[in-house]
Amino acid sequence: MTDATLTTTVRTVQGTCHHDCPDSCGWMVTVEDTADAAPVAVKLRGWSEHPYSAGELCPKVNRFLDRVYSPERLLHPLRRVGPKGSGKFEQITWHEALAEISTNLHRVIDEHGAEAVLPYSDAGNQSLVSLMGLSGRFFGHMGATKLVRAICGVTVGAGMSKTMGSPRGLDPMEHEHSKLIILWGTNTRLTNRHLWPTIETARANGARLVVIDPIRTLTADAVDSTVGDQFIQPLPGTDIAMMLAVMHVLIRDGLTNDDWVADHTIGFDELRAAVADWTPERAAEVCRVDATVITQLAHDYATIRPAGIRTLVGPEHHENGAMFHRTLACLPALTGAWAERGGGLSKSTGAWTESNIDVHAMLRPDMGVGDARTLNMSRLGEILTHPHAGETDGPGIHAFINWNCNPVVTTPNAEATRRGLLRDDLFTVVHEQFMTDTARYADIVLPATTQIEADDIVLSWGSLHINYNHAAIDPPGETVNNTELFRRLAAAMGYTEPALFDDDDTIMREALPAIDIDALRSSGWLRADYPDDGRPFGDGDFDTPTGRIHLASDELEAMGQPRVPTYVAPNEGAGGDATLVAQFPLQLLTPKHHARFLNSGYSHLPKHGPAEGGPFVELSAEDAAHRQLADGDVARVWNHRGSIKVPVKITERLRPGVIAIPWGWWSAHHSDGKTVNALTNDTLTEWGGGVAFWDTLVEVGHPA
Repeated sequence: MTDATLTTTVRTVQGTCHHDCPDSCGWMVTVEDTADAAPVAVKLRGWSEHPYSAGELCPKVNRFLDRVYSPERLLHPLRRVGPKGSGKFEQITWHEALAEISTNLHRVIDEHGAEAVLPYSDAGNQSLVSLMGLSGRFFGHMGATKLVRAICGVTVGAGMSKTMGSPRGLDPMEHEHSKLIILWGTNTRLTNRHLWPTIETARANGARLVVIDPIRTLTADAVDSTVGDQFIQPLPGTDIAMMLAVMHVLIRDGLTNDDWVADHTIGFDELRAAVADWTPERAAEVCRVDATVITQLAHDYATIRPAGIRTLVGPEHHENGAMFHRTLACLPALTGAWAERGGGLSKSTGAWTESNIDVHAMLRPDMGVGDARTLNMSRLGEILTHPHAGETDGPGIHAFINWNCNPVVTTPNAEATRRGLLRDDLFTVVHEQFMTDTARYADIVLPATTQIEADDIVLSWGSLHINYNHAAIDPPGETVNNTELFRRLAAAMGYTEPALFDDDDTIMREALPAIDIDALRSSGWLRADYPDDGRPFGDGDFDTPTGRIHLASDELEAMGQPRVPTYVAPNEGAGGDATLVAQFPLQLLTPKHHARFLNSGYSHLPKHGPAEGGPFVELSAEDAAHRQLADGDVARVWNHRGSIKVPVKITERLRPGVIAIPWGWWSAHHSDGKTVNALTNDTLTEWGGGVAFWDTLVEVGHPA
């Protein structure tokens, strides 16, 4: 027995999953410490004491240590030595990498101005320090272009706020008290799996379940019609028409709570006039849901009490995505559902957890050197290929700094992004754990830590919990977390502002001034403030200037939007541009489908991607027969943006006229090297800054 064996000790370290998922599960990492060797994580399992995830982890994270110790993990800085996109790099030192980055950034700023530098990140790690950290201070101090990070999630709150005054909604756990639960456009069993036990508890206590979705999802499969559950399948992007018809029935049939409406809303008369001609029959023509189903939904919603609606980010990904959530928020107002525990509308809980963040202290806008322009991340393809960055006057982008996301896979109109990244005059830096599709186009690649290698705080957007993550092992190789990256970049650029070099503990304490960080570290989690009786608006006092629900909105009118809920058919949809519909008659959805990946993460790992098979296109038997396609054929899917080749799956999950290609696969998984976002629409939502990638028209046929 060696001395090293004698001195091996075992410990467990509590942490929190950081992925862009509502659940933010607690985990425990078992670590072996051996003399004269770095600590090694040997097991990662769910933390049984976490009040939300209760010890269960999903199939993605159950094998997280495979990710940490993958032989493909990037551990050292790299410099490109082949053509962009070739993936050919050589190892260099951090000193060499920082010198090259600073030289090129100073060159770009001197030649084009600081706005020619574009920082680009998202919620690949949604922990507080990793997500916000020092990056805002660094690029603000530089004067770089600012980025609207609204590709997902923000539009939900922007829509709800125009009705309720803020994005605050019902705690999803309160659906335990609901007697009618409507899951509208959310696949809870797959994408919010730790809420599902709450739904099941409510059903065991007699609650009925209604699932509304354009795809027969895993959640829709749980519908039990023998106990009154129901699955309703509208055409994509037409839900607002159905909501207007539900309102029509509520008003027509005397099902509104008139006293509550009189006391706690404004604009009811305008709304009543607006929905007067939205009969169930008219809505049925738009959304292809039988009028009797719409009528019954309205009656059930008004009479089965308390009634709770659950939605998340999926429905915002349409041209009318903000209006979807603005309109949905009107329904509980008409019935007075907010007065009852378990009644109302639940969405992301970020408005509750993130209210603890002092954003000014975190981002330090006072350190900025001017009012830099702002560009929307969803328009990256246009930004990188347009001489004036696509949306505003100003210089084109000549330096691209990317971390926390893989935009070549995740951003709509991806082939335009790929073309932009091929530009010889674009200097690109990527901070990553693996050689992603985006990293392959970089000039410099810098190695990033994983979640078990850095302390951080995770504010859940699916529950009311604020969670701590303890580093379990040392960063391997030369990897650094996001804040250390920007401390090093600030030094290399010659910046001296002290706030650019704050350590992570200081950032946490400044960002969450009302939270005892030491107590949070000790306990592992705390619960954000929320009314004890479970009713966030039980007194009928909302966050609008009037304190009432705005069924008609002066604010929207001032923005050039309709005052009252209004259905406008998406341009790329069945009722949209007739020329486009004639050329591309099928509507493409790109859902999260796989249990073993999340967004673009994990599909490249050997125990994840192969277990899910590979990319495919699902379409109805009717649509397949019309195109003489059989199950297993390779089909070409195309539109005016791009083209991809994928195997065919005949399905009963989709209506005729709608197809689906699950996203998350990298280009290497496709025979032609093109991912599904080569096809998707980068039109922005009407307000809120989101993007309409679920309003995408395509055609399918045999490869040429």
